[in-house]
Amino acid sequence: MKAIVCLKYGLPDGIRVEDIEKPFPTENQILVKVMAASVNPIDLQIKGGFFRVFNGLLKPKDSRLGRDIAGRVESVGSRITRFLPGDEVFGVGLGGFAEYALTREQNLALKPANCTFEEAATVPVAGITALQ
Repeated sequence: MKAIVCLKYGLPDGIRVEDIEKPFPTENQILVKVMAASVNPIDLQIKGGFFRVFNGLLKPKDSRLGRDIAGRVESVGSRITRFLPGDEVFGVGLGGFAEYALTREQNLALKPANCTFEEAATVPVAGITALQ
């Protein structure tokens, strides 16, 4: 699958579109077919190395970028109870700037029917920030 990845810290170096292996959900994860994603300041902070203590000192441990997603549930782990394949969802995922992203059940919500994927993808991190 195609994904935007960060191979090293610093701007704009190290960001590329690459073919990576499609992720597979563990028993507690959901695989989402990403229909839309949005950029927010945390993506820039991760790329700039702000979270090196958590994400690798010299280079990112996980090269996938993007957090805010909206899309359709592709598959679910065995312990997932709230979502089924085909459900339209939005929330925070890992690797949102890709064709597929992994996330946990508590990080997703059903997308309102009157909302587009693009509109829904702008809500997660920005919405939480506004609530705070």
